[in-house]
Amino acid sequence: MSLLHDAVRVESLTVVSRFRTEFYDCLTARADALFELTDAVLCTDGPVRSLVDLALAPEHHRGHGALYAGLNRGRVDVARLRRALAGVPLPRAADGRLVLAVDVSPWLRPDAGTLPDRSFCHTYGHGNAKHQMMPGWPYSVVVALESGRTSCSAFLDAVRLAPGTDLAAVTADQVREVVERLVAAGQWADGDPEILVVLDAGYDAPRIAHLLSGLPVEVLGRTRSDRVMRRPAPSQEEFLLAHPKGGRPPKHGGEFVFGDPATWGAEQAVTVTDTRLYGKATAQAWDRLHPRLTQRAAWLEHKGPLPVIEGTVIRLTVEHLPSGGVNKPVWLWWSRTGATRADVDRCWQAFLRRFDIEHTFRRLKQTLGWTRPRMHDSAAADRWTWLILAAHPARRTGGPQPSTTWDASSPPARPTSDRPTTRQGPNLDEQAPPPPSGPEWCRS
Repeated sequence: MSLLHDAVRVESLTVVSRFRTEFYDCLTARADALFELTDAVLCTDGPVRSLVDLALAPEHHRGHGALYAGLNRGRVDVARLRRALAGVPLPRAADGRLVLAVDVSPWLRPDAGTLPDRSFCHTYGHGNAKHQMMPGWPYSVVVALESGRTSCSAFLDAVRLAPGTDLAAVTADQVREVVERLVAAGQWADGDPEILVVLDAGYDAPRIAHLLSGLPVEVLGRTRSDRVMRRPAPSQEEFLLAHPKGGRPPKHGGEFVFGDPATWGAEQAVTVTDTRLYGKATAQAWDRLHPRLTQRAAWLEHKGPLPVIEGTVIRLTVEHLPSGGVNKPVWLWWSRTGATRADVDRCWQAFLRRFDIEHTFRRLKQTLGWTRPRMHDSAAADRWTWLILAAHPARRTGGPQPSTTWDASSPPARPTSDRPTTRQGPNLDEQAPPPPSGPEWCRS
């Protein structure tokens, strides 16, 4: 058992060492300052509360001036860092499938009235201020999820949304680039299960599925409970039997009203699962349903006839909630048809795993201090965001203990100073040698 544990630890350290070296190579300006800042984020005691505290950490061998200079005037090769994130071992579902979750997390800056590139971010409050729109930087983040009794996830990409951007178009382009990088990194090959992309309410899942056509992906998104879908159009024979005098065949079939059970008809598949917290979870699926698109809003510039995007609608209900609240049904739309019972269970269970990204956002903000700094430039905010995202896979890959997350026994190949040092962080392995450091003050 100890040999197996040692083998796993050696493999984790090898992965972390390789990623640290690649991450250092992605820092093209003020690399030492940015790299030591990332070390300080991971190795400091307690949550990150300010950049000044990071400058005082033993892992940061420079003054606070070099810290701010690295954030304000450093450079990160984001394209290379994205490829490095796609190449690390990623969590997978129980069947070996890659499951990606996409969501937007805001970096609120309501107190910076002259700050450029701010947008209105949707936030949740308490009481009468339950839903608010506050100025800030919204970031669209893509993570890889896994199954099991864990909420770990792996960051793959982050894009800051510009004011007035089309969320569906940006999300589709972002997911397309992520999938292409995963294929290039060997994370997906021909014959593997299709990658499942999970979206929450607020995304136009049918449109994103249409924009991602041609990729080995399935789109699963939550829809509102007041939606109205359409059934497939009747065939020519069925239309002639119903209309002997002829006429123009319809493009859409009958309505499927989410709030009217009389329009649902027979289900394609029904599953009942016993859960520990929610009692019996019942999932019903109806096949080949699509939204009725109009030449408005997102489809205003679409050339030619509007597409018919068919999918499967899934309705999930539970007996009770752990909080004792009202157990309203959850409606999902899946971009594939002909769903089996196994597909229905896989879809609603994957959607529940999507909430792991919320826990990851909380960890980024409360532990790693993602939104703590008060940046005066959106470029510096992007630079700090990528440092945090680069720190997260090292923490996840190495394991739960700080001594094996970002271990100093595998330093990157970077220039060393002539001055020997014996500094060692409080969260690093005591048997591991400290990483080589540069000069105490750096003006380059």
